[in-house]
Amino acid sequence: MPQPTQDAPEGILLVDKPQGITSHDVVAKMRRVFHMKKVGHAGTLDPMATGLLLILIGKATKASQYLMSMDKEYVGTVKLGVITDSQDADGEVTEERPVPELTEAQVKAELKTFIGDQYQMPPMFSAKKINGQKLYKLARQGKTVEREPRVIHISRFDLTEFALPELSFIVGTSKGAYVRTIAHDLGERFGCGGHLNKLRRTAVGQFRIEKAATIEALENMAPSTLRKQLIPVVQAVPTHAL
Repeated sequence: MPQPTQDAPEGILLVDKPQGITSHDVVAKMRRVFHMKKVGHAGTLDPMATGLLLILIGKATKASQYLMSMDKEYVGTVKLGVITDSQDADGEVTEERPVPELTEAQVKAELKTFIGDQYQMPPMFSAKKINGQKLYKLARQGKTVEREPRVIHISRFDLTEFALPELSFIVGTSKGAYVRTIAHDLGERFGCGGHLNKLRRTAVGQFRIEKAATIEALENMAPSTLRKQLIPVVQAVPTHAL
C-alpha cells in the first residue's frame, strides 16, 4: 500500500542572518533546505546588518504584510565624523568632518528628541520603488530623485556605549524606518555627520533573536528537527489577517 504523504511544511522560521549576504540570499538557501519554492521573508535586512530575519515557509507567506508591519528593535553603532553615500559602512565616504567634544549627557539628551512620531526621508540606497524603479538601482547610476518623506515612530533610543567617535545604541522603530537614516540624522544634529557602522536586529514584534537559528545549523538539521523550528502562523497572526 502507498505510504501517506506528509503535508508540506509551513510556518515562521526565525533565522539569524549573518553579515555580507542579502535577505534574498537567505530565502534562496531556505528553499534548498526545505526543498520547496514557496519561501519568503517579512522585512529586509541590508547585507551589512545581522540578526533576526523572519522566513516564511509555505502558506505562511500569506501573512507577510501583517508580519512586516510589526515593530522592530535593533542594536547598532554610529560612527560620527564620516559621511557615506549610503548612510552606512557599505557606502563610499563622501565627506569627513571633525567631531565636537560631546559629553555622554549631551548625547543621551539628543537621543531623547528622536522619540515619537516624525517624518523620515527614505535614503536613495534603499529598495523603495518610485515609478516602478528601486531607488538603490538609480543611486548606483549616480542619480538622485525626489522622494516623499513618510511618518515613522521611534519608541526608544538609548545610548549603550559612549566611545567617541562611536556611539552604540538600542532603538525601537515602527515599520518602514531606516536605522541608517536615523544614524545619519543624528550625526547632522551634532554638526559632524555620521554613518551607521554596525547593525543587528534583535526583535520583530514578539519574536526575539535568542530563539533564532543560524543558517549553518538549519542546513545541518534533519527534516524532522527542521519542522520543529517552524512556528505555526496562527500563534503569531490573527486569523483576520490571513
